[in-house]
Amino acid sequence: MTLPENSVAFVHRSPSEAELTRFRLLLSTFQDGTGQGQGGVLPGWRDFERAVALTFGGIPSESKNIMDVRLPDPARQGIFFGLSCKMRDGSEGLRRVRRKSRVTIELSNAAKAFQNKLESVGLTMENFYDYPQLAGRSLIELVGEWHTAAGTASGGNVDLTQSYYLTLMWDDKSGDYQLHQFPIGLPDPSAVEWHRPMKKVKGGAMQHRDAIVGDDDEGTLFEWYGQSGGQLKYYPRVSDSVWQSEVFELEPLPSDTPHGLISKAESYYPNLWPL
Repeated sequence: MTLPENSVAFVHRSPSEAELTRFRLLLSTFQDGTGQGQGGVLPGWRDFERAVALTFGGIPSESKNIMDVRLPDPARQGIFFGLSCKMRDGSEGLRRVRRKSRVTIELSNAAKAFQNKLESVGLTMENFYDYPQLAGRSLIELVGEWHTAAGTASGGNVDLTQSYYLTLMWDDKSGDYQLHQFPIGLPDPSAVEWHRPMKKVKGGAMQHRDAIVGDDDEGTLFEWYGQSGGQLKYYPRVSDSVWQSEVFELEPLPSDTPHGLISKAESYYPNLWPL
């Protein structure tokens, strides 16, 4: 298939089959002991970002930048489309997608920044549970402020109108993976019902969870664990995705080819590596 000239995947079109194959194979190479996941034999979140950048001609941030990969705009020098890459596994990964038709996106765990935001609206880490609507709205607004600061309207170099979350959900039991693409703009936090939920503990008693939750009309959309890690999580519905891939598996490494760091060093430096 001939791709449109100067078109950018995720922005002007969906990724091609060739691009998705290239991405899958790049991701598969991290099974050789160089991956961040499962003791080095599976890709981790940084490997995901690097594979996206290499596949789609992007620039990885290699940092905690709000946009993990920047895709150059061929029509505007110095302007980029942003991809915020998020990866989840286990019960919060592809199994959640299959169970609840929602994707898990950890927006941030910047606990101190969230605390400062709450204090700016008159809340503290001791009383925010009593004002979940104000607290939840303020946290989501802060994420929006981070995005705005990176955008062209604020002097940044990222076109926010065509930037996205790109998620990689996987199932650690089946080995299945799937990509989903969502708009970078978050739902209106004022239209969400925020509350502090209860949970059952040992003996059958009920007590409050260490989180505030924002519900849409079908279930949980946001969660913030303010006093146990500071993670702010977003659970968009699969039906709201811009694009999603087919479910895929990593390609097994060739059994007749040595792999691992030692084999890699030997192949790179055959005349230097000690025998």
